[in-house]
Amino acid sequence: MLPIIFRDEHIVVIHKPSGLLVHRSEIDRHETRFAVQLLRDQIGRRVYPAHRLDRGTSGVLVFALDKETARLLGGQFERQEVAKTYLAVVRGHPPESGHIDHALSRRRDDAEWVGDKTSDEAQPAVTDFHRLATCELPHQVDRYPTSRYALVEVTPHTGRRHQIRRHLKHIAHPVIGDATFGKGRHNRLFQTLFGCHRMLLACARMQLTHPYTGEPLDLVAPPDGEFAAVLEALGWADALPAVLRQPPHETPLPLA
Repeated sequence: MLPIIFRDEHIVVIHKPSGLLVHRSEIDRHETRFAVQLLRDQIGRRVYPAHRLDRGTSGVLVFALDKETARLLGGQFERQEVAKTYLAVVRGHPPESGHIDHALSRRRDDAEWVGDKTSDEAQPAVTDFHRLATCELPHQVDRYPTSRYALVEVTPHTGRRHQIRRHLKHIAHPVIGDATFGKGRHNRLFQTLFGCHRMLLACARMQLTHPYTGEPLDLVAPPDGEFAAVLEALGWADALPAVLRQPPHETPLPLA
C-alpha cells in the first residue's frame, strides 16, 4: 500500500518510495510496478500525475483524480507557484547556504517528441540550499584519511530535469546514492556502513493551492526507511526542521 498523505474528491497525494517509477518508461520497459498503476489499483480510480519525481527520489507526489484538475495543478507547477523543499545527503561540507544559478541543458524524456519546436539549448535553472548538519567519518574514500558529508535542505525555483542532482554535482557536493551524477566510492561506503542502497534525496515538503477551494495545501513527507536510518545513525535526526520530524500523516481512504 502506498502511504497517502492527503485525499479529497479532486486530489490524492502519496509518499512515493525510492526506487518506484512514476509511470511506464521505454528505458525501464522491464519494470512492472509504477506509482500510477499501484495507486489506481489501490483506490480504484484513474489518477493523473501533476509533476514528476525521479525514480530514486522519495517523497511528496501529487495526483489529480480527473483531467481538469490535472490541468489546473499542472499550471501551478508550470508557473512556478509551488514551493518545494527537498532533503539531501551530500558529499563534502558545502557552505552554510548558497544560491546556484546555473543553466542546464535539456535532458529529454525517453518518449519525448524531438521536432522543430524543441531545443537542446541550456535553460535557466536556480536552486537555493541551506546546510543543516555535517559529519566526518573515519574512513578513507578519496585521497584523504577521513570522509566528509552533510545534510542539506534544498529549494529549487525552477523545474529542470534532474535539476537538484545536477546542481549539487556542479558545486562538487553530489548526492549520496546517485549512480548517475554522484561518486560510486562514496555510494558504496554508505551501502557498507549503513545498508543504504537508495539515493538520499527526498521531496519532503510541497506547498500549493487547492485548485477549487483556494486553500493552501501543506504536504509533508518526513524521511523514512533507509533515509531515516542514515539520519539517525549520523545523529542528524534533530537537525531536521520541526515540521519534518513529525511522523508521516496518512489520511484514511473514504469508502468508495
